[in-house]
Amino acid sequence: MPETSLKKNARKLLFENAPKIFIISVIYVTVSALISGLAFSLPGTFSLMMVNEQLLAGELPDMDLLLADIRPVGVILMILLVWSQPVVVVGFIRYYLNIKREQDGDYKDLLDGFNFFLKIILIRFLTNLFISLWSMLFLFPGIVASYRYRQAFYILLDDPGKSVLQCINESKQMMYGRKLDLLILDLSFIGWYILDILVIYMIPVPFAVPVVSIWISPYVGLTRAAFYDELIAGVAV
Repeated sequence: MPETSLKKNARKLLFENAPKIFIISVIYVTVSALISGLAFSLPGTFSLMMVNEQLLAGELPDMDLLLADIRPVGVILMILLVWSQPVVVVGFIRYYLNIKREQDGDYKDLLDGFNFFLKIILIRFLTNLFISLWSMLFLFPGIVASYRYRQAFYILLDDPGKSVLQCINESKQMMYGRKLDLLILDLSFIGWYILDILVIYMIPVPFAVPVVSIWISPYVGLTRAAFYDELIAGVAV
């Protein structure tokens, strides 16, 4: 399998950088859970989700319900929380790239995304927009589009001076002919994700934490960092 060597090297790096890399993973899982939890607990969030589902289903949304439930402060806070997620993610991508490249990964790497947060937010906004437009045609074009832009954040980290469109366009070029490779790589982790869900539902609710995610997060992060480095090196995985 083409992904075997990438995953084998990722596991090697995991054990070489333990326990620090797993502490970093706990931070990532905790921060992500907090952001999601806070965003979905704000007033009006449920109504916004219902409106979105109705629009996707081609139905007219119940705007009276939305206007009765929504709160301006809640919406602003939700937007801030939702758009802080990619900034946090980029910090962890930086950390995993540094580990993969045998550089000293440190906790301060997690804050790297805040150095160019506007570019990160614009990349996420534009790529989501493009993916949504392709998805209107059919599900498959949307999936293809999502893989087309997957390297944009990595490109930005390697050269923060590049514009948002440069990062997006270079990702498209880089992923030409390689989208299936990354899809296969992603699917190879599906067993771990299923195990994570099962563990969460098997543990009593007060203690239900994504313990498997503490392993999955750095494992996947390091593997994807290795995939990116293979791409820029022009090596077939």
